[in-house]
Amino acid sequence: MPTLILVSAAALLLALNVWMTRRALAIDEVPLRKNLLVTMVWIVPFLGAFVAWTYLPRSPRDPANIAPPSGFVTEAAPAEITLGGAPAFSLLANTGTYDGLPLLDWQALGEWASSQPDPERRREATALGKRAWLLHLKDALGPDFHLYESEQAWVLSSLEHVVAVATAAYVTSTRKRIQKVLAGVAVFEEDDRSILLVMDDDETYYSYVSSYYPEQGEFAFSGGMFINAGCPHFLAKRADLSGIEPVIAHEMTHSALSHLGLPRWLDEGLAVNTERQLAGAGPATHTPQELRRKHLAFWGEAEIQEFWSGESFFRTDDGNLLSYELARILVELLAKDWAPFAQFVSTARSEDGGAEAAGEVFEADLGALACALLEREADPRWSPAPETWFAPRATATPA
Repeated sequence: MPTLILVSAAALLLALNVWMTRRALAIDEVPLRKNLLVTMVWIVPFLGAFVAWTYLPRSPRDPANIAPPSGFVTEAAPAEITLGGAPAFSLLANTGTYDGLPLLDWQALGEWASSQPDPERRREATALGKRAWLLHLKDALGPDFHLYESEQAWVLSSLEHVVAVATAAYVTSTRKRIQKVLAGVAVFEEDDRSILLVMDDDETYYSYVSSYYPEQGEFAFSGGMFINAGCPHFLAKRADLSGIEPVIAHEMTHSALSHLGLPRWLDEGLAVNTERQLAGAGPATHTPQELRRKHLAFWGEAEIQEFWSGESFFRTDDGNLLSYELARILVELLAKDWAPFAQFVSTARSEDGGAEAAGEVFEADLGALACALLEREADPRWSPAPETWFAPRATATPA
């Protein structure tokens, strides 16, 4: 008899936990909170289920029967778009695919938009093309994805509605904060929405970004990326909003600076420091002493030329981490006096790694500055030497 009671109690507990888990997963809530409810259900017998039951709505909401809140685009992806009396632009004829995901011919869209009679209509035509492409991309990513649009952002994701709305709001507020932090150099056009794609998993994320990389070579892992090819946009991997925020701050800094064509080290240094100002510094993976030892062991004449050219940011070894760290330190040092630094940022060219602008604005040699930071005697071979560089990569900026 005691055995029968124990078996019955265990079966009841299992059934109760399964039922409450399904109820918890069905609610429209931030993932972290849902996970906490589910964890409590399984860790604390009966009491956990009771506490979860008091938190949950009395009848779970069926997403299929709930109209999305205002701002979520519900219309079907168009086969073509029209504006005024101009001929229609065919999405089907001007869209290819890569790993099953649509890639719009942005040059063709630009040519169609340029046929409009005035700048306002040309901007509207371009926006219609971006929106149509996002709707086709939404369909390709699966039925769980939706497109949310606000005045300054498009967010394509499978995030819960409340999280997608909050993410778009964060994008909007981040635009304003970046323009304040990087006064005089950061630019967001008021009538041009920022585009954020949030991918559900690593496989989809890397499948998407691979279309913007060369077919050959090894590339570092990333948590987010700004893509400045055809239609500037940025993407992140799905996470709790607190995990997405630093990626948004970092990648939107790249977006705000993209009109300048900066050397990659300067672009990344600005993005890392702005991310830290807006979203805080993430957990440290190495102590300052460990990083110092790694820096001193890694950098040499060949490696510093990779840094100035931007290639070291794509390394798959410690060079990737150390490149971001060196860029952060250089930018932090140079930006102590903002007015001349803003002038330097406005005039630095990727073709020479910013060497000429540094000489004109700071009367400094970048190679000598790097040597000093890395506890070396000044060496002219450490100065940017563009004649030794390979062609830089230009379409994707990893975080």
